[in-house]
Amino acid sequence: MKSGPLVILVLTLLLVLLFFISLFSGRVWLPPGDVLRSFASGNDELAAIIVHELRLPRAVLAVLVGASLGVAGAVLQGFTRNPLAEPGLLGVATGASLGAVISIYFGFTSVFALATPLAGLLGALAATALTFALGWGGGSLALILAGVAVSGLTAALISLSLNLAPNANAAYEIMTWIMGSLADRSWDHVWLVTPFIVVGVIAMASTARALDALSLGETQAQSLGIHLTRTRLIILLGTATAVGAATSVTGAIGFIGLVAPHLIRPWVGHQPSRILLPAALAGAVLLLGADIATRLIRFGPELKLGVFTSLLGTPFFFWLVVKLRKTSP
Repeated sequence: MKSGPLVILVLTLLLVLLFFISLFSGRVWLPPGDVLRSFASGNDELAAIIVHELRLPRAVLAVLVGASLGVAGAVLQGFTRNPLAEPGLLGVATGASLGAVISIYFGFTSVFALATPLAGLLGALAATALTFALGWGGGSLALILAGVAVSGLTAALISLSLNLAPNANAAYEIMTWIMGSLADRSWDHVWLVTPFIVVGVIAMASTARALDALSLGETQAQSLGIHLTRTRLIILLGTATAVGAATSVTGAIGFIGLVAPHLIRPWVGHQPSRILLPAALAGAVLLLGADIATRLIRFGPELKLGVFTSLLGTPFFFWLVVKLRKTSP
């Protein structure tokens, strides 16, 4: 069943609805009328301050990060022809996490407020460079194995930083950041990562034709004029730029990139190029909805976004594995 335009319309309307809901939901509930009036009034009113300075940048970041994860998941699943592929496959997310952890470990955040996201960006780019260097010339499988190796290395270094944390406060900050969250993010974070996410998503989307050809196999794709090395480089750099930037401000957010393409694939078909835009919208809807849920579910402190997405995504992962076992020859 292929109904791409209808799926895109439904997802867009749902995203707009959730975006508006996110502006008045939280510890301090705001009536929808106050939210609408806050856009016409000055920033001196309480509702306007809460909306403009706290919830609006948080909602914008949720859309940007969710869309980047959704696109990255769809591109990597098409590129590797592996339904279990997700943005962390190439070591980008753990590289960004390691960069941010190093910033926290050495106290750079106390000197410069945006030190953590900037260090996260550098960590993502460094991990990507190492992945590409290790997997160069070995095809898609070698690139994936290199990404797994880099992910293992960066995860081990993150654990080491926790083990050797200079004090309890540093260890707590590292653990809090690793769990992933959109709380307390400002417009500075939005302006910092938006150019990287936009460029990365555009780069990944530019490989749509190559992904369609790769669904036939690498040999057939080459016969159709697809330059495999260039395609791998664009996908790797696009993923590193978009997902690295997203992870650098939110921490580790798992399963969105894995789940989003699978949710929309039955409705738009299995052609990779048809999945990219709906996957971006689905990723934004999932992350924005999850962020709203973390504000509504109360167990004391606010539930971390990365923890919540993992709790929801793990059962889906199990279901997907069982489904693959039943359909495999």
